[in-house]
Amino acid sequence: MRWTKKGLVYAPAAAHGWDREYAHLPTAYAVDTRTLRIYFASLDEKRHGRIGYVEVDAEEPSRITAIGPHPVLDIGAPGLFDDSGVNPACIVNRGGDQYLYYIGWQRAEQVPYMLFAGLAISSDGVRFRKVSRTPVLDRTPEEPFIRSSTTVLSEGSSLRCWYVSALNWTTIHGVLYPEYVIRHAESTDGIRWKSYSDICIPLVDDEFGIGRPWVLKDGGLYRMWYSIRSRSAPYRLGYAESDDGVRWERKDHESALPRSETGWDSEMICYPCVIDAIGRRYLFYNGNRHGASGFGYAVLGGPDAD
Repeated sequence: MRWTKKGLVYAPAAAHGWDREYAHLPTAYAVDTRTLRIYFASLDEKRHGRIGYVEVDAEEPSRITAIGPHPVLDIGAPGLFDDSGVNPACIVNRGGDQYLYYIGWQRAEQVPYMLFAGLAISSDGVRFRKVSRTPVLDRTPEEPFIRSSTTVLSEGSSLRCWYVSALNWTTIHGVLYPEYVIRHAESTDGIRWKSYSDICIPLVDDEFGIGRPWVLKDGGLYRMWYSIRSRSAPYRLGYAESDDGVRWERKDHESALPRSETGWDSEMICYPCVIDAIGRRYLFYNGNRHGASGFGYAVLGGPDAD
């Protein structure tokens, strides 16, 4: 699997107040055969996160054709699970509507933040309404810390979800971080989920986080891209395959997308989003400082691929 980097697509421009910093977690959706809408999260002056979008040419994603002036989803009321920010996770077509699964986050005192999955629905992909003031993936006795960053596939009448699940919190160089893995769940309505105890992508070596999973199904093969966070190396991409979506074989070397020598993705590569358009497979991702420098893309194959 050879990816060819094509460069930066969008960096935060601070043009509207809510988008002062970051273009975090690019989440692509095909509006039609010619247009991709890419949702992302930005921070305002109080560092509250909201979801906006840009539209790009599907044939040349570095060419932006529209920028949404207003957030498509706002933060929740004080005290709710998403009162500090909302970040996009994935979008699924369901019954003619678009289901936006998002990461709702709160700042906390004993730990830096709490993350749980929410759901908002839209008929036009621009105006979304939240289905509940509470998460669709909330705390459970088995998973009391973090349950979020979902990737969802529609399979017939049901849906399958792979998500980030925190095992505990750990201190690294004096800073608290969650230790997190990937688990999976199933649903018939996209709102109520049955989770399973299996860990799809466990931690190895000095890793302390496997994040932002993105799953596609090619025929009978499930493919998952994800971010790897470790004590000894900056964020990098990983990749795994599965026949059933439960038992996965890690093949991280096959997703190799090295950091650039200079520029916006010279420090780290993280938060993959993979989408097929006009016969091509694109990988959108964040670079330095987890998206502070914006997001760019790569294309599968190409004459200059390694």
